[in-house]
Amino acid sequence: MGALVTLELPDDSPILALPWIITFGPLDDDEEWEPVVCGPYERAHALALAQSVVADEELMAVVEPLLPRVSAEEIRAEIAAAQLAAAAEDEAADLADTSIYGDYEDLGAEEVIGEGTRRPVQAGQPPDATEVRAGIARIAAMLTRPHR
Repeated sequence: MGALVTLELPDDSPILALPWIITFGPLDDDEEWEPVVCGPYERAHALALAQSVVADEELMAVVEPLLPRVSAEEIRAEIAAAQLAAAAEDEAADLADTSIYGDYEDLGAEEVIGEGTRRPVQAGQPPDATEVRAGIARIAAMLTRPHR
């Protein structure tokens, strides 16, 4: 039996109306393969598909909304918010650890497995919001065409 991860949202959340994707990956940390991303779907369809796939498989499915952002600034704001939330969670966890184990020093040891393939990225001109919206419309049209 696998695992399904998704957002718990109130019934009136506008995020429910967005397109949703499913990312399937290994449930076991010892298993390594590239995740498979499927979608976009309506949320109910994404949840049903994910549940049916992971029901009898040792897989993890993450069902999440596609958040169309039409500018680099909007994307940067999302990243900053996610980083801020993660930092707050880390700080809360550190405080909890300190209250249990006393104060400690993080030595910054990091386990590295394999060799990375990081390459420097050259900043380019991001598309404007009109171009991004037109691209989203083209994707929607492509998804609604009958398959041959």
